Amino acid sequence: MKKSARRPSTNQHLLYGVNPLMEALRARRVPDQITIAEGARDERLRELIELARSRGVPITFAPRTKIDREAGHSHHQGVMARIAAPAYTDANELLDAVGAAVGSDGEPLAVVLDGIEDPRNLGAILRTAECAGVDGVFIPERRAAGLNETVAKTSAGAVEYLPIARVTNLSVLIRQLKERNLWVVGTAADAPLNYYDWDWTRASAIVLGGEGAGLHRLVSEHCDALVRIPVNGRIESLNVSVAAGIILYEALRQRTRAKTNPETRAQD
Repeated sequence: MKKSARRPSTNQHLLYGVNPLMEALRARRVPDQITIAEGARDERLRELIELARSRGVPITFAPRTKIDREAGHSHHQGVMARIAAPAYTDANELLDAVGAAVGSDGEPLAVVLDGIEDPRNLGAILRTAECAGVDGVFIPERRAAGLNETVAKTSAGAVEYLPIARVTNLSVLIRQLKERNLWVVGTAADAPLNYYDWDWTRASAIVLGGEGAGLHRLVSEHCDALVRIPVNGRIESLNVSVAAGIILYEALRQRTRAKTNPETRAQD
């Protein structure tokens, strides 16, 4: 699928952790400088320093306690930087890019998130989506987590590569996806269809609901179908990022199998 352009961000945030900074540098989202904890000894840090210097980024060293204070915790792996916040992709451009891929050798796969409020869940979903080959993610502008330093860290660098767009109305978005010939499939605990019985080889958009509330009623009603993940234990539901991983990798499994055996459909 042709990549849609990102709008540059003028906001800055604190990015910490070796992997997120490595991926930011590889994607040429360059900080003014990188601060590393004094005495830190790690092969990955050496790789980060070499990459930063190749991009012309100054390296400074500071006591680990100072980095702890600025980051607000000690889970920074001894490295941090002030850097431009990840840029969002224009929603209309992403819609058009996804729509243009319908009917191609690799049918598009999009993710729509209905009110994910925990930035760690959002970051985990983005990480899994990027690994599973998702073409783009749509999130609401209001009452939902946006791209911040926690999301960037938890995504392990996925925010650098995955097109992410914000929209004002998910019901309108679903209609627009349908107009571009994507099947829109929501998730619900009481859905009549198991997630593995859906044919994910088709152009599809997966809609995942927020923590606790699930899909909003109007969003659910606009979906073409609803699927569930069977749960056999006493707890009634899975964490939304875990649910996303299960469904996305079922989609990847079906698509990979269909490529190696074109006569095979979703069901075994």
